[in-house]
Amino acid sequence: MKYSQEQPATLGELKESGWESISVKEELRKNLINKLRSGEELFPGILGFDKTVLPQIQHALFSKHDIILLGLRGQAKTRILRMLVYFLDEYIPIVKGSDINDDPLNPLSKYAKELIEEQGDDTPIRWLHRSFRYGEKLATPDTTVADLIGDIDPIKAAAQKLTLADQNVINFGLIPRTNRGIFVINELPDLQPRIQVALLNIMQERDIQIRGFNVRIPLDVSMAFSANPEDYTNRGSIITPLKDRIDSQIITHYPHNIETAISITEQEAWQQRDNEAEVVVPDVCREIIEHVAFEARKSEYVDQKSGVSTRMTITALEQVVSSAERRAIVNGEKRTTVRIADIYHMVPALTGKMELVYEGEQEGAINVAKHILGKAIGKILKKYFEDPQRKTTEEKSAYKTITDWFANGNEVKISDTLSNQEYKKVLGKVKGLQSLIEKYIQDCDTDEQSLWMDLVLEALHQNSMLSKQDLDDQRLYSDMLGSMFSSFGDMGEEGYEDFR
Repeated sequence: MKYSQEQPATLGELKESGWESISVKEELRKNLINKLRSGEELFPGILGFDKTVLPQIQHALFSKHDIILLGLRGQAKTRILRMLVYFLDEYIPIVKGSDINDDPLNPLSKYAKELIEEQGDDTPIRWLHRSFRYGEKLATPDTTVADLIGDIDPIKAAAQKLTLADQNVINFGLIPRTNRGIFVINELPDLQPRIQVALLNIMQERDIQIRGFNVRIPLDVSMAFSANPEDYTNRGSIITPLKDRIDSQIITHYPHNIETAISITEQEAWQQRDNEAEVVVPDVCREIIEHVAFEARKSEYVDQKSGVSTRMTITALEQVVSSAERRAIVNGEKRTTVRIADIYHMVPALTGKMELVYEGEQEGAINVAKHILGKAIGKILKKYFEDPQRKTTEEKSAYKTITDWFANGNEVKISDTLSNQEYKKVLGKVKGLQSLIEKYIQDCDTDEQSLWMDLVLEALHQNSMLSKQDLDDQRLYSDMLGSMFSSFGDMGEEGYEDFR
């Protein structure tokens, strides 16, 4: 129901209006049906779940079920649960002053019952917006029954001069205060088992019991939970009786394809800055960033049970844009295009979001991140150009002019802070590089063309066709064979004997 200035202000006026009470789950079901009939978007901003998760949530709401979203970190579980509030009526009437959103036609608390008995149809009511009908608690080991359900409040008893046997001394917890609404517990396995037991009556009998009182309060609340499968073994578990009382378990997942992943990152990342410098992010850079996540999710160095959050690619894109922005400001340029150097500057966004297995820890987080990034760049090369690993002479020839140029003793040093003009000049001297880009990549401006040239050099290194040295804020590309012989020479006579 929508609110207007003419809405009933007393119990009598509410009765005359013909307003009828329905349960919160019936309300969710009714509004879902209305939204489906009107063609309204149900979960705006949630991408990649249209054929999997979202239909299952709708089925659960149709069935009046309590639900749990089960999935690895960064799969939009909390965001989805918070959107359930939009399936509630915009406003509902409650007894004014009630702590538990008492329905004026079906009061539950002693306060509301006494007030209605005393004032009858003159009982004041107020209209509660749906945003106040959503409660949420992050499960932590220090969460208590009093936090969720409630307890006796001796301070209230003393202040109001009531005995501890009076129901009005009850201090209701978070769940009763969300009566006639939706209550969510995130990371449910982190809740201690004895606290989970306190939820059993709410889930099945739909009531709460406060210690010290021989009274039960039948709540009208829709319960929802989120959990990470990893938590089941690492931090805790969901007790079997509670799991049995949760009607629908819905499994979330990461994006199934690069296109969806790009759309999610594009939607969530902060890219529109304060116009100090315009940063152009070509589509191929977005592909590389998403391929990093896909490679990480199957890497032998990364703990797959922990997952690789979609937050990783969001923060990675922001780091990439910031790197390019900084370079443009340093060079006094108003516009710049993302480069490979900027892509590698997203490493700090990767290292903190990948849980490594033992082998990964031995390699080191930075090395693992660079390794995964290199594999992503290598995949992009094979998508847009000929595969350098194929041994046919015809396909090798695509890069032969470039590798021959390096074999003749030439090298390229690319600084992270080169101006746009210097960047193009350095890449332009590599024989055969520009013509390769012109052959395979159509309709790109000179700035993006330079990015592709840079990408080819890095990808050839990833395919062991060029040598690369990272020198602080510079990359030095040279001939692979010449670099090997040079390293042997640096070993000296004794080192050469050891090598043999």
